[in-house]
Amino acid sequence: MIGKTEAGSCGCGTPAPAAPDYTGKSKSQKRLILLLGVGLALWVAIYLLIGPLADYITYSLIQLPAGSQLASSIAFFLYEAPKVILLLILIVFGVGIIRSYFTPEKTRQLLSGKREYVGNIMAGGLGIVTPFCSCSAVPLFIGFVETGVPLGVTFTFLIAAPMINEVAVVLLLGTFGWQIALLYIVTGLFIAITAGWIIGRLKLERHIESWVYEIKIADSTSPAEHLSFAGRINYGLNAVREIVGKVWPYVLAGIAVGAVIHGYVPEGLMASFMGKNVWWAVPAAVLLGIPMYSNAAGIVPIMQALMEKGAALGTTLAFMMAVIGLSLPETIILRKVLKWPLIGVFIGVVAIGIILIGYLFNAVL
Repeated sequence: MIGKTEAGSCGCGTPAPAAPDYTGKSKSQKRLILLLGVGLALWVAIYLLIGPLADYITYSLIQLPAGSQLASSIAFFLYEAPKVILLLILIVFGVGIIRSYFTPEKTRQLLSGKREYVGNIMAGGLGIVTPFCSCSAVPLFIGFVETGVPLGVTFTFLIAAPMINEVAVVLLLGTFGWQIALLYIVTGLFIAITAGWIIGRLKLERHIESWVYEIKIADSTSPAEHLSFAGRINYGLNAVREIVGKVWPYVLAGIAVGAVIHGYVPEGLMASFMGKNVWWAVPAAVLLGIPMYSNAAGIVPIMQALMEKGAALGTTLAFMMAVIGLSLPETIILRKVLKWPLIGVFIGVVAIGIILIGYLFNAVL
């Protein structure tokens, strides 16, 4: 009968869409937000208790004499170790959520087809928040080349991603404060963007292994691009498990070395060969750092202890940048896709940039 409507239908005879039920989803998100709030409050409470607890264990529980070298070393370790681990957990979790929006596929899409100078700036920024490690250097490089990303832009990303990683930023933030952490981010980006631009100007594409151009990477859409709110939280938690789970031994080892330096190395000793007035200290630190195999988790606590004993900030920062930005494993892995002349240019340009930054920090700080 014309004009007749039934329950669940609209007047045009088409069944009316069922009203979406957001109740369950809303309750689940509220529960998740509540749990996150409780977890953050617990994190803050523990963080505030670290200092008093370290002093209590050192001077009351173990009863070490105040001012002794052993007490100084133990108090340093008991304070720095949990503080750094807590900061890592918080920041890696937050960066992990951000990373869920920037998959390698999406990163390639964002960088391909851009003008070189725009691409260099974007690549530097994306390098900070996208997943990268030495083992992913080759597939990322191949993917960038395959999608038409310029060589200079590719190198900007490959330099920025390991150098300005969240572990380095967190440790610098917790050890030296936000000003030094921000300066590190800015100068690291400057090195990555400038080095990428220079490599792009040199037109060294002929030094890429020929087989790279023959590889075709199938287009794929990562599930991370369509994650729900709860899924992105899980992505952040997985990042904590994977990253903190891998670097915590380096954190403890670095802090242990730093604790020994803090307690036992005489004041001012490091100034004699790592001070501002030692002209060769910065290039020597870079040359020493290039072949070393370590990461920010192991280097930053040592930086702190060295600086307390008289080492200059620019020199120690140059050493750290060389270790994590020009790591030997990454260089060896990149040899699979790059010929030695291009690898030499890459190391040389970045090393010169790090040396200049080291001298600049020593001059102004």
